[in-house]
Amino acid sequence: MMKKILLLTSLFIMISSACSHTPKVSGIDMSNIDTTVRPSDDFFQYACGGWMAKNPMKAEHARYGSFDKLRDENTKQVNDLIQELAAKTSAAGSVAAQIATLYNVGMDSVTLNRQGAEPLLPLLEKVATANTPAQIAEQIIALHRQAIYPFFGLFAEADFSNSKMDIAWLFQAGLGMGERDYYLDNDDQTKDIRTRYITLLTNMFRLSTYDRLVNARPEQLAKAVLSLETQLAEAFMTRHDLRDPQKMFNKKAIDEVIALAPEFDFGAYFRAMGLPELQSLNVGQPDYIKAFGTILAAAEPDAVKAYLAWNIIRESAPYLSDAFVDENFEFYGRTMSGMQELRPRWKRVVDNVNNVLGEAVGQLYVVKYFPPAAKERMLKLVKNLQETLGERIQAASWMDNQTKEKAMEKLATFHIKIGYPDKWRDYSSLEIKDDSYLANILRSNAFEVDYMLHKIDRPKDIDEWGMTPQTVNAYYNPTTNEICFPAAILQPPFFMADADNAANYGAIGVVIGHEMTHGFDDQGRQYDQDGNLHDWWQPTDAENFEQRAQVLVDYFNKIEVLPGTFADGKYTLGENIADNGGLQISFQAMTKAKAAGEIADNLDAFTAEQRFFIAYATLWASHIREQEILRLTKQDVHSLGRWRVNGTLPHIAAFIKAFHIQPGDKMYLSEDKQAAIW
Repeated sequence: MMKKILLLTSLFIMISSACSHTPKVSGIDMSNIDTTVRPSDDFFQYACGGWMAKNPMKAEHARYGSFDKLRDENTKQVNDLIQELAAKTSAAGSVAAQIATLYNVGMDSVTLNRQGAEPLLPLLEKVATANTPAQIAEQIIALHRQAIYPFFGLFAEADFSNSKMDIAWLFQAGLGMGERDYYLDNDDQTKDIRTRYITLLTNMFRLSTYDRLVNARPEQLAKAVLSLETQLAEAFMTRHDLRDPQKMFNKKAIDEVIALAPEFDFGAYFRAMGLPELQSLNVGQPDYIKAFGTILAAAEPDAVKAYLAWNIIRESAPYLSDAFVDENFEFYGRTMSGMQELRPRWKRVVDNVNNVLGEAVGQLYVVKYFPPAAKERMLKLVKNLQETLGERIQAASWMDNQTKEKAMEKLATFHIKIGYPDKWRDYSSLEIKDDSYLANILRSNAFEVDYMLHKIDRPKDIDEWGMTPQTVNAYYNPTTNEICFPAAILQPPFFMADADNAANYGAIGVVIGHEMTHGFDDQGRQYDQDGNLHDWWQPTDAENFEQRAQVLVDYFNKIEVLPGTFADGKYTLGENIADNGGLQISFQAMTKAKAAGEIADNLDAFTAEQRFFIAYATLWASHIREQEILRLTKQDVHSLGRWRVNGTLPHIAAFIKAFHIQPGDKMYLSEDKQAAIW
C-alpha cells in the first residue's frame, strides 16, 4: 500500500510519563558510557560508546540502535501473541482465525517454494495480453485497485483548505528505486546501484517467466524498464519541494485534471475506481501528471507492459518463494542498505500480519502489554510539556503578540492520542484463506483501497489513528493538529518507572516536545489550529522564523556524513527544528520539576542536567552501515542518529553549560551561532 509520507511526521523515538515517587536509580546505565572519550569532543561516542560495544551490529540490520533493539523486542512480543492464536483452532471468519491463517500461510515455506511464480501468473498474463492503449489503461486501473501503483497513486487525504473533509489526491509514484536521484545522479556509487538494478530486473523477469510470456530477452525488458523509470524520475518533484505544502496543494476541478494529461483517460479512471461523482481533487504534482501523459503516449507499448509487469513482480516478491525473496533482498537489502542477512522469516511474517490486520493485533497487544494507568500518566506528562511550550512561545522575543496569540490557540487545540484508539477497526469483510500468501496480500490491499476510497469527499474521522498500537514510533499530523504516541513506545528502555525524572525528561520528555514542535516547524507552522493551510503569521515574524531556521540548514549542510557526502540541512530541517525544540521544551520542564524538589541533583556522579542530556543521546545509540548512510541521506527527513546528538546539542546553551564545554572543544558552539527558535 502506498504510504502517505506527505503528512505524518514521525520520530523514530518513544515516550512515557514522569513519575512522582522517590527515585531509586539515576536512569543512566553507566556501562553505556565510553570514558575514553571527552564529552566535549564527541558526545555521541561518550554517551553511547558502551552501548554500541555491548550491542554489536546484527547481520540482518542496516542500522542497529536503541530504537531497533526495542523494535526487535516488540516484534517478539507480537509473535508470541500471534503464535498462541496460530496454534489453536478458532471460529471460521473470526479475527483470531484471520490472524492465525495469514501467519501460518506466510510461515509455510514448503508451499511457497512449491508454488514458485504460480501466484503471479494471472496478473502477468493479463499485462502480457494488453495490446491497446485502452487495455493498458485497464491494467493500470486493475493494479491500482490492488494498491500496486505504476505511474501515479490515488489516495484520500485532507483538503488543505478545509481540513475537516477528506478529498482525493493524485501523487507521483512508480519508481522501483524510490528516490529520483538514483536515476539522475552520476557519482560512481549511484551508477553502480543502477547497474545492480538492471541485474535485479533481469533476474526477476526470468524468475517470473514474464520474459517467456512476451517472448523477449529479460535483459531487454530490464533496460526498457530502467529507461521508462528514468523518464518518470526526470519529471518527479524533488524531495525538497515535496516538503513544501504550498507546492503540494493544487486543488483542481475534474475537467482540469483530465486536461492535464489527455493521453490518459482520467475520467474513465475515476469511474473505474468507484468515484463516478468526483467533482474536484488535489494534484500533488501537476507538472508530473502532465509529463506522465506525454511519456505514456510516446513510450513503446512493450516497454509500458514490461514496466507494469515489473511493478507487479516488485510488490509481490516478498510474498513468494525463497528465490524471489532472496533476489529482492540482494538488491533492496544488501546493495541499497548493506544488510548482510535476510531477516528471519518469522519477523517478516509478523510485520506483514501487522500490516494487514494491524488494529486486530493491536487489541491483543494492549491487553497484555499496556496497563490502563499508563494512558492517564502520559496525558499528565503531555499536558506538562504543553504548558511549557506555551511559556516558551510567550517568551519568544522575535514574535509579536498577534502571532503569539494564534500560536497559543493552536497549541491549546492539540488533539492528543495515547496508547490505542477508542474505537477499533472492523476486519470482518476481509477474506483470509489458505490459497496463497500473495493472494491474501492482494485481497488485503484491495480491502485497504476500498476503505481509503470510501473516505473521499466525506468528513474526516479525527479519531482514526495513523499508526497501530504495536508500532514503535510517534507522529504529528498537521491537518488534524494531533500528536500520537502508540502503546509500543511507552516502555523501557525509554521510560523507567523507578528512575529519577531527569533521565525520563531527557528521553520521553524530549520526544513529546519533539512532536509538539512539529506543529511549529517549517511545515507545521503553515497550518492553523484547525489544520488548514493558512498563513496566520505576521510578515516580520515569518521572516524572523525563516532566518532562525536557516541557521540549522547551514549548520547541517556542513556535516560530512561520509567522505565527500554531506547532510542535507534543507531536507532534514523539520526534524532538526523538532529535535531542537523538544530539547528546549523538556529541559525547561525538567528545570521546573527540579525546583519543585521532584528531581535529585546528583546521582551516579552526574548532575540532573547531565543525566538529561545523556539520556537523550542514548536514544540514538546505534551502528550503521555506509550503504545505509548514503541511502538515508538521500531519502530520510531525519538526520542520522550520530548527528541528532552531535549536530543538535551544540545549539543548546544548557548542554554547553552542563558539561563545561569550552571554546576550542569540538562540541562547542557560541551562543550567538546557536539556532534559537522554540
